[in-house]
Amino acid sequence: MIRINLLPVREAQKRAKFFTQMAVALVALGVVLVGCFGLYFFKATQIARKKTEIQAAQTEINHLKKAIGEVANFKNKQKELQGKLDVLSQLKDKKNGPIHLLDDLVTILPAKLWIESFKESGGRINIEGVGLNEETVATFMKDLESSPYYKDVELKVTKQIKQKELKLQKFSVACKSEMPSKQNAK
Repeated sequence: MIRINLLPVREAQKRAKFFTQMAVALVALGVVLVGCFGLYFFKATQIARKKTEIQAAQTEINHLKKAIGEVANFKNKQKELQGKLDVLSQLKDKKNGPIHLLDDLVTILPAKLWIESFKESGGRINIEGVGLNEETVATFMKDLESSPYYKDVELKVTKQIKQKELKLQKFSVACKSEMPSKQNAK
């Protein structure tokens, strides 16, 4: 005998299976989409945080560049000031130079020798004068050479002149001035 099943059980089972698979697929797709969106927002948050950190670092770099510029400016001003102080120190040392030259000249000047002219220009000194004799002029030159303020003493001219029945030696001496170190001057 033939049986006819009027209830579509297999079809209903197929449909139920299909809906179950569709539901699982939709749930899986939903989980994947939620995971993707979650990952996207997580990465977007990380990117935003990194951009904020980069911006903060860039701000700090700009601030430090400004500070470095100020330090460089300060160093330039310090060098300029030091240069000015050095010039002032040199001027102060040179201010006393002619005093020492003349003071030393007075101490080594022999009794029978007179200076008529003393000219200093650019470290070169020309001294003209009159001595009683050649020996007095030679003593003066020797003492001048031994001075720490006079170097390279050389006799340019010496000639005998007559003044009021005295025979005198007129001379001209050239030398260089030298400022000794403060230890040597003492």
